[in-house]
Amino acid sequence: METLGAVIEAGRLLVAEGDEGILGWLRWGLLWDEVPFINMLFVLESARGHGHGGTLVEEWEARARNDGHDAVLTSTRSDEPAQHFYRRRGYTDAGVLLLPDEPAELILRKEVR
Repeated sequence: METLGAVIEAGRLLVAEGDEGILGWLRWGLLWDEVPFINMLFVLESARGHGHGGTLVEEWEARARNDGHDAVLTSTRSDEPAQHFYRRRGYTDAGVLLLPDEPAELILRKEVR
């Protein structure tokens, strides 16, 4: 597992900031060492609903496109509303991970070219 310092050093962390300080962040890696994959998108509860998450995702997608990637991936549990956040942004189902005694993990994909 990469430490936060290594993620920052690799340039794989975006931060949303406001007058109050840090409002949220997006951390990503490369699935199979080649496909950009959001590992974590988090926005403070008090800052939700103001577009910070969408802005972070758009900036990340632009970076992936500029780095020559055709598509990006993320995942969310089937019982979480985050799937709707991503679907509104053009993400579509790409698969599902089923683990014992856990909700299905939805794999979502978006073309960025």
